[in-house]
Amino acid sequence: MKKLTGLLLAMVLAVPVPQVYAGMISTPSPERSRVLQLVERPEVAQQLEKLGITPEQAKERVAAMSESEVASLAGKLDQLPAGGALSNQDLLLIVIVALLVIILIAAL
Repeated sequence: MKKLTGLLLAMVLAVPVPQVYAGMISTPSPERSRVLQLVERPEVAQQLEKLGITPEQAKERVAAMSESEVASLAGKLDQLPAGGALSNQDLLLIVIVALLVIILIAAL
């Protein structure tokens, strides 16, 4: 029995075992994907080209940014007002003009 166990152990140790290499596979973060999608929008690409930056250069620059830079930029995108957002001053001006128009119509 000992001879059989020794023989099996010798056979197992004699078999070459391939080496396995493990590495990290980077996946784009959701923030980086959002910034890249913004760069790909036609109106943004047009404005970047006016500034002398091609869409390919913009994508390369986004790819070269660190995760903290991308997160900061994505956070700023969240804080920007959507189109048509009014400030308090704009709203106050509209109310004043509307009241003046109502007063003028009532006076006629």
